[in-house]
Amino acid sequence: MIYPQFIKIGDTIGITAPSDGNKTEIDFVRLDNGKRQLMELGYKVIETAHVRNSEKGRSADGRTRAAEFTQLLKDKDVKWIISAKGGEYLMEMLSHTDFNNMSLNPKWVQGYSDNTGLTFTITTNCDIATVYGNNFNDFGMEPMHKAIRDNLAIIEGENMIQHSFDFYEDGYYERITGLEGYRLDQPVCWRNLTVGEEISMTGRLLGGCFDVLLNLVGTRFDNTVNFINQYKEDGIVWYLESFALTGETITTGLWHLKEAGWFEHVKGFVFGRPAFFNAESAISYEEAILSVLEELKVPVILDADIGHKAPQMTIINGAYATISSKNGKGSIALELK
Repeated sequence: MIYPQFIKIGDTIGITAPSDGNKTEIDFVRLDNGKRQLMELGYKVIETAHVRNSEKGRSADGRTRAAEFTQLLKDKDVKWIISAKGGEYLMEMLSHTDFNNMSLNPKWVQGYSDNTGLTFTITTNCDIATVYGNNFNDFGMEPMHKAIRDNLAIIEGENMIQHSFDFYEDGYYERITGLEGYRLDQPVCWRNLTVGEEISMTGRLLGGCFDVLLNLVGTRFDNTVNFINQYKEDGIVWYLESFALTGETITTGLWHLKEAGWFEHVKGFVFGRPAFFNAESAISYEEAILSVLEELKVPVILDADIGHKAPQMTIINGAYATISSKNGKGSIALELK
């Protein structure tokens, strides 16, 4: 596993928009404040041309987005690339992306949601660790939440152990100033399934937004089976979180990935809190997951601090991890080996 160099004061952070871009004045305030706060910490921050553009859910056409991402990859001063936004159409830029550039210029690439199309694909195709974590505008809240400070510390190489938070933001709220932090209105409670009151699992972390992974499986960008076979001695801990999948889609989707061979050598599963969930067949989130995974007889954790319902932990694809969960609390310890 190739781990990019940790960043240090004076390094350059690059913002790009491989999916959607910023489009409202509130977005721009948050973006600018994130840049200001990171520059005050001693970093340089640059952005590509279409970070402040959004047309029909895209910052630009797929070829342009790929070119702007590659521009940051080739810039020797840039050590950390963070996606501006999520969205729906990142897959369009994959068709124009030269993955050789990533292997020649390993650096931290970060984002979540639709950015799974990049983070997951880079790790499984190039054997380069990537970061499933906050999109750039989260760095614009004032003051920065602990999740954001943890994110920065990990990329600086200072902190590799994260603990579950106390509260999370259950809804989605309109921002007034652009500087607002999370509205933490529900207690965090990790739920252990299949094993008992206490879970501890180790293995290579792999995953992202489940909605996106279902679009990648079986395409020419899907090198997952080769990747998990490469690390079969360590085993794989899958982390998954969904944006808007139904109970039916979760059931069929997990079956699809299992039958595609993705869950060979699995050591366990960690699921984030789903952003939106419903089911016409009245199946619960837990039932949908267990209907497919229970037969694998590995630990399963639900409602972890991963993904769309903030705050979220910073996950490194490809890292060796120990994940523990007991009495509604959990931790993730990362080892870069």
